[in-house]
Amino acid sequence: MEHHLATSAERADYLVELSNIARDTSIGPRGPRSLRRLGLVLRALMELTRDPDVSVYLVADSSLLGGHREFGDQAEVRRLRGWVADGLVEEVDDADERVLDLARMTATPVITGDQYVDHRAGHPWIQGNTWQFLRPEARPDGSVTLVAMDMGVRSAAEISRKMELSALKKQGLLGPSRTPLTDVIMQSWRCPEPRCSLYDIRRGDRILLPRMRRGVPTCELHGTPLENDGPRLGTTQLKAVIDGTCVARYTLDEGSEAYVGRLPGPAGIALHSLLSPQVAQQVSRRHLAVSARNGTVLIRDISTYGTRMRRTGKRGGFGPWEALPPQTDRPFRPGDEVELAPGVVLTRSGRRFPAELADAWRTQTAHTPMTPIAAAPTRRA
Repeated sequence: MEHHLATSAERADYLVELSNIARDTSIGPRGPRSLRRLGLVLRALMELTRDPDVSVYLVADSSLLGGHREFGDQAEVRRLRGWVADGLVEEVDDADERVLDLARMTATPVITGDQYVDHRAGHPWIQGNTWQFLRPEARPDGSVTLVAMDMGVRSAAEISRKMELSALKKQGLLGPSRTPLTDVIMQSWRCPEPRCSLYDIRRGDRILLPRMRRGVPTCELHGTPLENDGPRLGTTQLKAVIDGTCVARYTLDEGSEAYVGRLPGPAGIALHSLLSPQVAQQVSRRHLAVSARNGTVLIRDISTYGTRMRRTGKRGGFGPWEALPPQTDRPFRPGDEVELAPGVVLTRSGRRFPAELADAWRTQTAHTPMTPIAAAPTRRA
């Protein structure tokens, strides 16, 4: 296989995310990790290109060798270590991000089975891409063919959900079935080091999720076990979208309520500066009430002109617009859209409350935690 391995991306015909291929149990031998799968991919690539000297540049997560015991043949581990030492494999903390950076800069095709949903916010060129990504597919005889992937277009809510899942994975907060460890996520934590505020909801301005090490929530900075500090309070994010563009974001805390409208008052979300005079005339001073109660976000139409709402499905598609019944609380879930006037939409980000995350995974529906709006909402363009 070494004959096909390039020492730089600029010299390669294709990029290969080796971690993804080596772990792809749908092709090649049994077992969680195997370099033989790369051999099958290289043969498929020679067949596809009709080039016996086709070259690839390999990028791998450092965790691939970190889990060397999962290789069925330890000779493969020694071979892989030799490739890393010889510069035939670029070993990085995050192979996904490195592969995508190289693909964007060089326009080189990528061989992987990953849809990269969680990277689409930073790499919008993936959306709708139908030519740059190839995935291996097993044939009945055990050989492999390479199939072009239509990456499709994913909604902002679905991308946010996938990003949340990736963040949980990075912290070791996914269980054996790739479901979040909700007993850990739904708790607040405190580092025993008195000066550490990374997890302290009373002192920290950026509250981190704990890192799991050997099954114990651990401080990222000090490496010491964290102390349980009681249930985690939720926060969700609301977005104002005008004519298809997000122009402002707001946060809503658990147990609070905020009014949304043209000029709702000092504790509300005022939209008047974002709207043209013609559109502003169609938005009530207090148009909506948004509240967060017991880990659920609710929305209520209190307007003079009426409000429409449409819900997002599991795959990111929308249902039909429906009129909101006045003065009635309705659940406002991640990705749902509420239209105050033509082109004026309020939506939730893809992040859920911890309670919503736990419930979503228990019922095997959508997957993600969230963030909400303080009594005095903050605004940033």
